[in-house]
Amino acid sequence: MHRGGTYDGRVTGPLGEYLRARRELVGPAEVGLPPHGRRRVPGLRREEVALLAGISADYYLRLEQGRDRNPSDQVVEALARALRLDTDATAHLRRLARPTPVRPTRRPERVPVGIRRLVDSWTDTPAFVYGRHADVLFANAGATALAPFFVAGTNVLRAVFLDPGAPAAYPLDEAVVANAVASLRALVAADPDDPRLADLVEELSRGSDRFRRLWARYDVGVRSGGGLRTFHHPRVGELHLRYEKLVISGTDQVLVIYHADPGSASAAALRELTRPGGNVSASPGG
Repeated sequence: MHRGGTYDGRVTGPLGEYLRARRELVGPAEVGLPPHGRRRVPGLRREEVALLAGISADYYLRLEQGRDRNPSDQVVEALARALRLDTDATAHLRRLARPTPVRPTRRPERVPVGIRRLVDSWTDTPAFVYGRHADVLFANAGATALAPFFVAGTNVLRAVFLDPGAPAAYPLDEAVVANAVASLRALVAADPDDPRLADLVEELSRGSDRFRRLWARYDVGVRSGGGLRTFHHPRVGELHLRYEKLVISGTDQVLVIYHADPGSASAAALRELTRPGGNVSASPGG
């Protein structure tokens, strides 16, 4: 697992890396500061963050350089305001300032029997469950018919960032992809010693410029919610489907459900796709 980079010749650590990454995303005009001429790097200068947070520039420098890694709660809140962090990003900053002990080895993830039976009963509603490492743990026939990477054993993030055919069949706008990366960042922050998460981040970083760019933003998010996505299926054409992401109580698992607006062309296409004997899987980008 990546523990921290170097900055001005010093080891910064996760807290210092996060502070630096976030200040580079905030422009002076956003916080009411004049630009003060040409800047070597984007975003706020260290002394500007210190001024906004009401702390000394030397103390802020020590935080970024890893010479002080335990700021008080008051300083953490002041930095969050200065850097315009949202709720999730502020919680992440608090975790970095107050690291939790290493977690014990986790047991293999198993989808609760009731959830498996429920998902399997939805014959015309694509649904699948993925775990804390973004691996698909269980999927019904409709999900696999919708996209072949919705099948147990597939890693959703690898499909999105490393499968060259996936973007054509499963196009995702920047906000959706950024949210996926932010969710991964939150998982890594909560359990930095998880070797599988470390390996996943390194693999995605090596193989995807898009992932590296989004990972460097240090955005932190959550995995629940919903929205609208478009699929390009070679047999039934384009489908505009709504999706819901529900965290399964008592687990790190997320249930994803796709459905179409009643009476829409996508609803008809989904019925055709999921009817018995008609759910031949599509190839990404087919």
